[in-house]
Amino acid sequence: MNIIIVGCGKVGYTLVEQLSNENHNIVVIDENPEKVADITDNLDAMGIVGNGINHQTQIDAGITTADLLIAVTGDDEKNLLCCVIARKTGHCQTIARVRNPIYNKEIEFLKKEFGLAMIINPELAAANEIARIFQFPSAIRVDTFAKGHVELLHFKVGKNSPLIDLKLANLHQTLRTNVLVCTVMRGEDVIIPNGDFVFQENDIAAIVSERRNALEFFRKIGIVKNRVGDAILAGGGKVSYYLAKSLIQSGIRVTIIEIDRARCEQLSELLPEATIICGDATDQTLLSQEGLEHARGFAALTGLDEENILLSLYANNVSNAKTVTKINRISFHSVINQLNLGSIIYPRIITADYILKYVRSTNYSQNSNVETLYKLADGRAEALEFIIKADSSVAGIPLQELHFRKNTLICCIYRQGKVIIPSGQDSMMAGDSVLVVLSGYRISDIKEILED
Repeated sequence: MNIIIVGCGKVGYTLVEQLSNENHNIVVIDENPEKVADITDNLDAMGIVGNGINHQTQIDAGITTADLLIAVTGDDEKNLLCCVIARKTGHCQTIARVRNPIYNKEIEFLKKEFGLAMIINPELAAANEIARIFQFPSAIRVDTFAKGHVELLHFKVGKNSPLIDLKLANLHQTLRTNVLVCTVMRGEDVIIPNGDFVFQENDIAAIVSERRNALEFFRKIGIVKNRVGDAILAGGGKVSYYLAKSLIQSGIRVTIIEIDRARCEQLSELLPEATIICGDATDQTLLSQEGLEHARGFAALTGLDEENILLSLYANNVSNAKTVTKINRISFHSVINQLNLGSIIYPRIITADYILKYVRSTNYSQNSNVETLYKLADGRAEALEFIIKADSSVAGIPLQELHFRKNTLICCIYRQGKVIIPSGQDSMMAGDSVLVVLSGYRISDIKEILED
């Protein structure tokens, strides 16, 4: 595809990084020449220094032949106007980043009136992911499929876990639980395990399961954390606002600590059910006064990555709270993953995953539609959900008769309200929602998991 990206900030850079790896032709537009140079020098993309709203700038970027324009500047209105001009000039599909909460209730109206393919709100997407983690705190990450009926739950194998030295083939017999292990991250390696795989301490594993079976599994391996009943949020930005609103609706008590008094007054009006504290979230005395030692949930959501890392390390040291750390800028994944930060949220990567799913789904394949996509293990593996079409070449054939590519696993089939952990005798049928995990290659059609 020919793709134009307006805005070369953190999200823009991440989008170019992922989309160029999938052999799309990328042109970026930004008014800051240093940001444009940073992308064009390090990634496979062309760049134009200019204003993305400008009609001539878009023409210079190739809007007349573009398939997609993505506007991710820091200005919501500019993003929307970029998309309108692109639609009028080039008739391409458009995606806008819109972050201001005042537009949140008008998303469908804006999409329709502006002719947008998608509106993405990184802060809302990040808040939704954190809310899922607080609902299921035994996991360090929760990915949902089949409209929430199927979950991919990530957890760390602890020091005294009964999983250590256990062969995967003996998992069901030993623990008597109906879960499927999809991926294991061990150091820098990502593994899609077979029956001979043996668990080790510090493995980051992911299972697919219905929630009741997952709860039983976590209880049997000694990872038991009840649903969070109260949470302290450090920082009062957009993520905190969206998260607090979601948690309050779920009956969770919320305290927000924000240093800016004007923002505190604004949050007090927007979130009357929350406790808003005007103060420095790095003040240990203040954290103690607000009950951090006894809190069940803690999210470090300030605008500084370094501050968030230190806050989560401190929270884990003085409490048993389920901790979540928001990281926007720092990219040292290998170092960060070794720290005791609890669950880590990257809003820019969540945003890129949403857009990447849309790009993959626009190939209109005859076999399937990409419904959901998550990058796993720092992008070295993927979990994708497909809806199987009636005339799909993989439909109706027992899985044991299909020849899958290496490092490919059919994790789950969701059919008419029933979750199926598949065996070799099961088949994918028309209308099924199918979860696939793979590494080493990328796909946009379910048939691509088969050997040629």
